Amino acid sequence: MPSRRVAVLADSDTRWKWGASVARQIAPDHALDAYFLRSRSTPTERQLAEIGIVPDTRREVPAAGLVDDEELADADLVVLAVAGGTVLALAHSLGLAWAGREQRPVTVSGYVGVVYEKMVDGLMTRAGTDIVLANSGHDARHFRSVFASVGVDPDSVVECALPFLGGDPYRPAPDRPFTVTFAVQPSVPKDRGARLTLLERAAAHARRYPERLVLIKLRSLPGEQTTHVESAPYQLLVDSLAEPAPENLWLVYGNMGEVLDRTDLLVTVSSTAAMESMHRRIPTAILTDFGVREAHGNHYFVHSGCLASWDDIDAGALPRPAPEWAAAHGIGKSDPYAAARARVAVLRAAGPLKPLRPYYTPQTAGTYLGSILRYNGFDEQGRPLPVPLGAGGQGRVRRVVRKVARRGARRLYRVGYQRLAPALRRWGAV
Repeated sequence: MPSRRVAVLADSDTRWKWGASVARQIAPDHALDAYFLRSRSTPTERQLAEIGIVPDTRREVPAAGLVDDEELADADLVVLAVAGGTVLALAHSLGLAWAGREQRPVTVSGYVGVVYEKMVDGLMTRAGTDIVLANSGHDARHFRSVFASVGVDPDSVVECALPFLGGDPYRPAPDRPFTVTFAVQPSVPKDRGARLTLLERAAAHARRYPERLVLIKLRSLPGEQTTHVESAPYQLLVDSLAEPAPENLWLVYGNMGEVLDRTDLLVTVSSTAAMESMHRRIPTAILTDFGVREAHGNHYFVHSGCLASWDDIDAGALPRPAPEWAAAHGIGKSDPYAAARARVAVLRAAGPLKPLRPYYTPQTAGTYLGSILRYNGFDEQGRPLPVPLGAGGQGRVRRVVRKVARRGARRLYRVGYQRLAPALRRWGAV
């Protein structure tokens, strides 16, 4: 009997973490195949090691290269851990490529973190996959309502929770310093001044409480790409502090779960790390210093009871989520993926799967679908667009790409040599 396999298609470190974790939850006994889509944010070896989920096989491919991949077509389950537009392009193209097959994979899509913006936009691009995961009962009810209104099967929505919620419940540890962890985000807030202000406040808290340890939990090295672009890395902002950083302010990398193992208070603007922290009953502060705004995502936590400013934290605040809010948002479930496993079993037991049918088609939204297909390297028939010889584009476009790449490489070298290396030598990467 051939081995059972689940394939995860991912285009960044955070999406690999989500997709691989989903695969482990839904199909824990399956072999895990990784398909990393070539993009600006394709995860690096360091990022993959930090996540800690090792696939059985891996390859790096362009999205358009998947339509003729027989191993992908033979998988039992395919988790689409990619942006919504790429989900749509793949559902359209793989649906055409797999038409007529006696068996095809069950396809799963969903959201990498909390859904706080473009909910309908992102949801409609995921419509048509066999299962659309909702990270909470709150999201599931909204998703089903939208699908029912536009004629998409609402039963394709399956309630679960973020797949990486786990770890031991929080207990204070008397044998180590009280530890405050600031979980940074690549683009929230985005501008340099706001990010430097947050770093100044973290440093000021460390000075106010010299007996505490204040960790700045970093996402990536300067030059590494994540799902969102980071234009002002905190590692480089350390040198811009008004006063030298105190000795109890540390810059740290590493697996988020392991950092939470030694955290007594998690501070963030709106990172998904807040959900991990709340799940483990660690006091969690959602920062309001730059307002409660949809653009920052902290509006998602309005009813949680965890909104706080750095002034509140300096005064000793240790926020904990309201139990009813936590339950409604997928926190604290004992087996949140039981329904997803049951849904896969039902689909398999019903016989051959129906063809993949995205909501957007050439007839209903030809202009929109066409632009998304082209952006992802497909034509309207779901076939790879032709690539001219001397890959990378033609003429002026190729020259511009080469010039930008060379300029970026030189800038990255200067940043690493002149600023990052000395900073890391001083403060360490723990």
